[in-house]
Amino acid sequence: MTSVPLHLPVPHSSFKHPEHCLLPIIAYRTRDLVAARERGKTRNLAAGERLGVRGSPGNTIPLPGKRPCLARGPPKRETPSSRDAHAPPRRTASQLSHSRDGSTIASLAIQCPIPARRYTSHQPGLASPFLKIATTNFNPRGGCPWGPRPPGVCAAALSTAAYVLDDAGGLGRQFDGLGAVSGGGVSGADGRGGSSGAVLLILSSGRRLQRALGRGITATSRLLVNYQEPYRSQILDYLFKPNFGASLHILKVEIGGDGQSTDGTEPSHMHYENDENYFRGYEWWLMKEAKTRNPKIKLIGLPWTFPAWIGKGENWPYDYPDVTAYYVVSWILGAKRYHDLDIDYIGIWNERAFSSKYIKVLRQSLDRLGLRNIGIIAADGDWNVSKEMIVDPYLNDAVEVVGAHYPGTKTVPNALLTKKKLWSSEDYSTFNDEVGAGCWARILNQNYVNGNMTSTIAWNLVASYYEELPFGRCGLMTAQEPWSGHYKVEAPIWITAHTTQFTQPGWSYLQVDGQLEGGGSFVALTDGLGNLTIIIETMTHNHSQCIRPLLPHFSVTPQKATFYLKGSFYMVQTLQVWHSRLGFESGNSSLFQQLHPVKVWKGSFSLYLNVDEVYTLTTLKTGQKCGCPEPPPPQPFPSNYKDDFNIRNPPFSEAPNFADQTGVFEYFINSSDPGDHVFTLRQVVVQRPITWASDADQTISLIGNFQWVNMTVTCDIYIEKQRDGGVFIAGRVDNGGIYVRRTKGVFFWVFADGTYRVTGDLAGEEILMKGLSGVRDNTWHTLTLNIQGTSASGLLNGYPLWENVTVSKPSNGWAAIGTRSFEFAQFDNFHVEAS
Repeated sequence: MTSVPLHLPVPHSSFKHPEHCLLPIIAYRTRDLVAARERGKTRNLAAGERLGVRGSPGNTIPLPGKRPCLARGPPKRETPSSRDAHAPPRRTASQLSHSRDGSTIASLAIQCPIPARRYTSHQPGLASPFLKIATTNFNPRGGCPWGPRPPGVCAAALSTAAYVLDDAGGLGRQFDGLGAVSGGGVSGADGRGGSSGAVLLILSSGRRLQRALGRGITATSRLLVNYQEPYRSQILDYLFKPNFGASLHILKVEIGGDGQSTDGTEPSHMHYENDENYFRGYEWWLMKEAKTRNPKIKLIGLPWTFPAWIGKGENWPYDYPDVTAYYVVSWILGAKRYHDLDIDYIGIWNERAFSSKYIKVLRQSLDRLGLRNIGIIAADGDWNVSKEMIVDPYLNDAVEVVGAHYPGTKTVPNALLTKKKLWSSEDYSTFNDEVGAGCWARILNQNYVNGNMTSTIAWNLVASYYEELPFGRCGLMTAQEPWSGHYKVEAPIWITAHTTQFTQPGWSYLQVDGQLEGGGSFVALTDGLGNLTIIIETMTHNHSQCIRPLLPHFSVTPQKATFYLKGSFYMVQTLQVWHSRLGFESGNSSLFQQLHPVKVWKGSFSLYLNVDEVYTLTTLKTGQKCGCPEPPPPQPFPSNYKDDFNIRNPPFSEAPNFADQTGVFEYFINSSDPGDHVFTLRQVVVQRPITWASDADQTISLIGNFQWVNMTVTCDIYIEKQRDGGVFIAGRVDNGGIYVRRTKGVFFWVFADGTYRVTGDLAGEEILMKGLSGVRDNTWHTLTLNIQGTSASGLLNGYPLWENVTVSKPSNGWAAIGTRSFEFAQFDNFHVEAS
């Protein structure tokens, strides 16, 4: 016979000798536990009142009363004469059976409390010590003895446990909200731009899981801006609109720095020291769209890379902290001046070394400009910054939030000692199928239950980048086909809704242990005005593995949970119920469905919990699962695609569907050209930025369908750099993102010195053919690359330049354009026909 504990908070000081308080086991019928009255000593447990449990004479422990434990030594063996004549009849374990009314018999094992694993005296937000009442519940006649339950839960005997929710003794930590990241991300690069890598894990289920040898991702919303209406607004509604879909509380964006940050580059607002432009990229637009839907949403900015001028020749942003602070504060001021956006938090440098001096300089710069309301998050990596914060009071004062990435739901003692907000400031980054949803459900609860983290932020917001780039479909939803309008609202959206639609930043967690005895977890939050929200998850190990860190084994079984509402919640009569079940075996998931409300009888209610489920129980009636009309069906990238870049006032600085992987390609007005090339696309980064990942030495922008095999790519090119400048067009390009340095394909290069090359790689080391072309800088030329099967040929200005070059690998890939180095160059009249 198994046992499961009932957690009842009891003041730790009420027990003088906890080690001597183990009472003999006494068995009662469950209906007696609920309703028996011992002449006022034991009252109705279901009403949330005190339950007295008897041991030997004088050893009564009131639950959860404040009288001290009276045991002074090992308890005496109980005899019939010592038993209270009015107590329910005692039964031994061997006598456990059902009575004539079919009620279940339960066993009790009462223990005095010891400090809970996370308990610290007077520390807000940590669990209290508790008593465990262990019960085994079963119905000898089969089936479930209590109320409605999901199908199949009661096919076997269930463990049961009870949990008390009470605000009378104070509240826990303040909830800061759930959010997601646009841009930035996951890499295996070292802090100075070293190599990256990944390992491919094959799970027992056969599911492939790519795990980075590092952490942190970019340009993740790149394709979103290209969607036509109404689909673009529908996607944004699912992400940000309150009580609609994910209803996010926080949006974290990359402060573009011209460098690769996992799936591409994002442009800086200051390419050069004397350059400022607060309309580059799409993050400004995205923040405004989020604010339009939810004016209360919190905004965070964080750099992954920095333009080269900040380091003054070094690949490091901290040598001149005043310069770096000026750059970051300029971004904050530009957000307000040009877009009326108030930034709430600012970060340091994503997943790279932090500088205490820089953090303090940044704080001083913000304060000097009257931006004291902007909090600093440090250090968006591991917890190591807390080690310095507890010995440096000035650093501690400068930081508002200690933010760690992928903490595995655990914090460290030093972080707690800072007495700051603790966040999982980047988490998830897992393929957005049901396992990804299970990962997300588990960590949303357990980041607080295990780690006291009051905010969790997903990388990434929406998988709106080419899927074959690193970490494809690692967003809360998928929107990677602007050409067709197709998108998919993935399961993590609805897992998010279980929390976000029924809480708000500023609510408080209740002080509960949060661990379900049958496995899984729960959190409870209140607005302090009588509203209560409980979120329960029962994710199993193999169905909730995140991409990082490795997940230790644990077990989850079907169970019955009884909740006792006390304090200001005692009068709650009804709770609204929302339910999700991830259907791994059936293949059919039920997501965010509203069930019949649960009636709370005299302060208690029970639920049957199956595995891989999420429940939200709440006093709020505002939740809803809204849906837009079905989007168009998926379609591949157009096989015949043209762009002449002739846009005088483009809505965004980058051309649709081009995904920059090194360098930045922007719309450009070539006012000095009197001919057909006034409006062009120009590569504008002329110095290697302070890198976060392994940027290539060449610039490159991808476009198209990764599955293309045969293609003809044509583009007008203009080399601006004299003598050693050069550009290329390419096909069958097989890599990008953090792996861009190892990119293979068929590259057709022309150089300002009048030569050309055909190479099998971006680095230009695998030379397939070379010769003279007659190309010169500052003159427009037209390049054509034709790849059919295992043969490739090239034309210059419509005339054959080279042909019959054998190409065997890669067998497929994107089209691309780019430059030999970080240099100015222009492109026009791009055209690709492919199959």
